[in-house]
Amino acid sequence: MTKQIIHTDHAPAAIGPYSQAVRAGSTVYFSGQIPLDPATGNLVEGDIGAQARRAFDNLKAVAEAAGGSLDRIVRLGLYLTDLSQFAAVNAAMQEYFAAPYPARSTIEVSGLPKGAAFEVDAVMVLE
Repeated sequence: MTKQIIHTDHAPAAIGPYSQAVRAGSTVYFSGQIPLDPATGNLVEGDIGAQARRAFDNLKAVAEAAGGSLDRIVRLGLYLTDLSQFAAVNAAMQEYFAAPYPARSTIEVSGLPKGAAFEVDAVMVLE
């Protein structure tokens, strides 16, 4: 199996020992994206909706760098530090994804890197 490392400057650089995404065959596995501004590396300010939109923008940039788009994503993992914000995250997600939606899990976590309130990871199939 050949692995292709995916990287773009249009999404934040990895903040640890991992790649933004890895392609194996026609499948692309995305590392988690938190709401960091790719230009500054700083967490975006604003509510959970603003954080989710920035993270989805980052995900989109990595998807495009891999030769795909958000409509090729087959699975999402959403991580929230406060599950009471679920409706706001759903509203933000609908700005980026249309039916038929990818499979998805949503998990409440006690904390995320850099104090983020939201993180998303994904799996995309290109062919």
